[in-house]
Amino acid sequence: FKENRKDDIWLVDFYAPWCGHCKKLEPVWNEVGIEMKNMGSPVKVGKMDATSFSSIASEFGVRGYPTIKLLKGDLAYNYRGPRTKDDIVEFANRVAGPLIRPLPSQHMFEHVQKRHRVLFVYVGGESPLKEKYIEVASELIVYTYFFSASEDVLPEYVTLPELPAVVVFKDGTYFVYDEYEDGDLSSWINRERFQGYLNVDGFTLYELGDTGKLVAIAVIDDKNSSVEHTRYRNEYWDFQFGHMDGNDYINSLLMDDLTIPTIVVLNTSNQQYFLPDKHIENTEDMVQFINNILDGTAEAQGGDGLLQRIKRIIYDAKSTVVSVFKSSPLLGCFLFGLPLGVISIMCYGICTADTDGGVDEHEAAKKENGDRELTDEGSEEEQEEEKNGKYTELSDGEFKQKDIMEKKKD
Repeated sequence: FKENRKDDIWLVDFYAPWCGHCKKLEPVWNEVGIEMKNMGSPVKVGKMDATSFSSIASEFGVRGYPTIKLLKGDLAYNYRGPRTKDDIVEFANRVAGPLIRPLPSQHMFEHVQKRHRVLFVYVGGESPLKEKYIEVASELIVYTYFFSASEDVLPEYVTLPELPAVVVFKDGTYFVYDEYEDGDLSSWINRERFQGYLNVDGFTLYELGDTGKLVAIAVIDDKNSSVEHTRYRNEYWDFQFGHMDGNDYINSLLMDDLTIPTIVVLNTSNQQYFLPDKHIENTEDMVQFINNILDGTAEAQGGDGLLQRIKRIIYDAKSTVVSVFKSSPLLGCFLFGLPLGVISIMCYGICTADTDGGVDEHEAAKKENGDRELTDEGSEEEQEEEKNGKYTELSDGEFKQKDIMEKKKD
């Protein structure tokens, strides 16, 4: 595979045998392989045990499981979208095809526009802007398609101030890139690749974090057909980015329990969020809420400070423990009770051993002192050592004088 992979385009799932998410992806991955084969796609679909072939996994920068990559020549494209068959197949077809797809006719333009909710088009001939457009496309092809066309291919309602130009078509209208107002082309395309209103999930919210925008979400229950939930889903089209089904994900993000339906605005750059101080009843209330955020009068909650990080760790640990005990009480008792029991026994053993050792040393010291008190003189060896010790403390002159005195005495 390592020697021959550059001759073909590969879509590879790097997995670990023990990974639960990998096992969940396996039937979807089999469907992806069948679909690509039935379509006659040039993309070959495979999977690799990254734990057995760790050197190859490391070469491609695999750090988690499962990791899906499309390998095209010397390039490796990461897939970060939802793990569904349709989304993965769409990713493979997009990245495996041409980087810039030409639109030769107005009929082709209309056909492509019906298929894509967001459409980026370069209009004009060779230019530095086109070179930059190609460079950005090589980076962001994992997220969206890139096209090129001549001015006469565009619809009649499109008016371009100058050529060349980069245009995005979405939400029933179009926007032209302006280098002076919009800044870097890559950042602009990364911001504009989303529709004005989305059905938000965890993957989408993660990607929205790169745009630097405030993300307004209507948290609702998609299965609830009441007037209030339906209104939150549809009424604020011009002011919100999207809606989210259920509050489980948003609760874990905000570390709070939200009552649905409700509105929450997220600042994904610093993990702050805004909640309305009153129930949103109509469009005017929503506009006022957004204006309060923009002018700074709305109070921001959360954040990424030290206290919030500690709170996040405690919340995640608590959520993990609660979820384990709810799903399987016996497993929870085993997972958390056994380690605590072992640690308690070890601590008790260490404390007990230290106490006994201290008593033994104390008793031994008392016994040694008692033995010394019972004997006025030590053994012959001790007396000899003491005598030798005294001699060593004397200087050579004192030693000779003492020796002469002892001889005279004898």
